[in-house]
Parts: sequence; structure tokens; C-alpha cells
Amino acid sequence: MSKRRINVGLIGFGMAGQVFHAPVITSVEGLKLHRVSARRQEQRDVLRSRYADVIAVDDVKAIVHAADIDLVVIATSNVAHYALTSEALLAGKHVVVEKPFTITAKEANELIALAEAQNCILTVHHNARWNSDYLTVKRIIDSGRLGRLVSFEARYDRFRNTLRENAWREADLPGSGILYDLGAHLIDQSIQLFGFPNAVNADLRMQRPGARAVDDFELILNYPQLKVSLKGAMLVKEPSPRYALYGLNGTFVKYGIDPQEAALKAGESPRENPDWGREPREIWGKLNVLLDGQDHIEHVESERGDYPAFYRNVYETICGRQSLAVKPEEARDVICVIESAQRSWDEKRTVALDLLACR
Repeated sequence: MSKRRINVGLIGFGMAGQVFHAPVITSVEGLKLHRVSARRQEQRDVLRSRYADVIAVDDVKAIVHAADIDLVVIATSNVAHYALTSEALLAGKHVVVEKPFTITAKEANELIALAEAQNCILTVHHNARWNSDYLTVKRIIDSGRLGRLVSFEARYDRFRNTLRENAWREADLPGSGILYDLGAHLIDQSIQLFGFPNAVNADLRMQRPGARAVDDFELILNYPQLKVSLKGAMLVKEPSPRYALYGLNGTFVKYGIDPQEAALKAGESPRENPDWGREPREIWGKLNVLLDGQDHIEHVESERGDYPAFYRNVYETICGRQSLAVKPEEARDVICVIESAQRSWDEKRTVALDLLACR
């Protein structure tokens, strides 16, 4: 029996659209990439060369209001997320929004309420939940081998010591900077692992010459008996551990990063690569624990990354066979932490967090 076909309209064909959405959407059976907004000629050239049967449009209304589109994917600049999502939901479309969900928790709540009123599915592309390294860390924590966890550290770094011209992520705009970009992934992962934190203390910097948006952040999230430290920077040439977990019984340290982004940027397809998401042995994490009073050290094989799992879940949810893996309320909570982190830095204090206040 053939699967139900769901036509997808992709708004935004820059880096996010070309790398993280189009090749993954086209790898999921049942999803059909049907229309793409590609305004610049170089984007249209890429679209034509990779997806010859996809319709290129200039105006996003040709996607949002198209009768043959079931699911709208929004992969634009952050400041456009709220307006485009609102328009798509009002048009009766299911919506995937690139992370971060919105600029403010207030905007997120309005979209959540609108999706419910329209009886439409709304989710946010927190694909880092399917990173090989994160899945491995989750398995280690769930195994209990570290004993009670007392400290959790995670980093998401880049090295780029110059600013990109006309890059909205580096402009002085709401929602720009790496806290909303890379930080959103780390915050989401932390909430998935440990729940909503009690408080946040933030250090936010603009370190590169001419920087106009945050390019270095450190967040301390407070949990009962647990300290969570999240860091990201644009001037890290020699990588630190990606994850470091410290428990009463020992430590787990993980270097290296999930290989899926690099594979997508190289033009590989999840559908055509039988080893998709598999990490090389040299970046497996190291576990060092006490076992029966003796030191026990081993390299732990990484879980397999699976970005297509996000879109498979979206497809199955639209078909009524699953519930959303990434609920919009969870993405809203990430924005609440980001807003509180900014307030922490502005006021130079620890800010208490209240989940009820986010709603």
C-alpha cells in the first residue's frame, strides 16, 4: 500500500533550507518537497540542479495560500518566524518552524494558541535531539553508571574570527547572535534531560572586532543537586570536550561532533548513505567509573544520529499515528530561558525561573 503523500512548501532556501531541511525532507517517504521560495538567482540554480521537479516561487504567499500545500516549513531569519507562522496557520497549514521558535515567549504562546484554534500541527526544528553525541550522553545518564550526576557541561563552538557581510545572524537584530542559534540547541537538550531549571546566570559577550550580536555565551542552569554549564563561542580554534558529565561514581567525556551536518553540507543524502549518522571510532566518548572498588575505563560506541527522525515524526503526526516529538510548548520554554539569560546579563544577577510565568 502506497503511503499518503504530504506536499511540503519550504520558505527560505538559504543555508538552513538547503542543508538541514530540503535534503532531509526528500529522504522521508511520504513527504514531497513541492514548492520552495527561492528569491536569489543562485538559490534558484541550486534548487534546479538538486530538485528539478520542485516549483520555485518568489512570493511566500504562493506557498502559504497554495491549495496543494499541506505542510509549510519556515527556514527564514528569526525575526520573520512569528509573522510567517501566523499567516500559515491562519491559512490552515501544518507548520514546522526552524529554531529558535520565536524571539519572545509571548509570541510563542500566541502561536501555540493559534495552532490549537486552527486544529493545525505546529512544531519546531530542534533536530539536535537526534545528534549522535546527545543520544549517547542520554544513554549514559539513563544507564546510571555515573551515579548521581552533580555537574553537566556542554559546548557548541565555532571558529570564525571575522564577521560575515549582510549576515542577519550577526546583525544588531532581535533574535540574532549565537545564544538564539547554538544556545537554543543546548538549552533544549538540557530541558529534555533534566527538566525546566530553577534559575539561570548568564555571561554574554561580543568578542570579535565589530561584533554587534552575542558571539560568546555561558549559562549556568540551576537544578536541585545539579549544576548545568552551557557554553558557545565563535573563537574556539582548538575544541574542548563537547560534553563532560561528572557523577558520584565517575566521569564521561565526549569530544567531536555529530557527523550529519558535515555530511549534509557535502551534499550527501540520508536516504543514500547506509552509514548515515554513524560516528567514527576516534571520537567515541570515554567513560571512567569506579566498579567494585576498581577503576574501569572504556570507550563507549556512539549512538547513531538520525535527523530524518524529526520529519518522520512530523509525517506520522499529520497522519494521526504519532504525537509530536518536539512539542511547541517545549520550544517555548527554550525561549523563556533565553529571555531570562539576557535579563541575567543585563542586570548582573541570577534570575529565578518559573515555568508558569512562561505560559
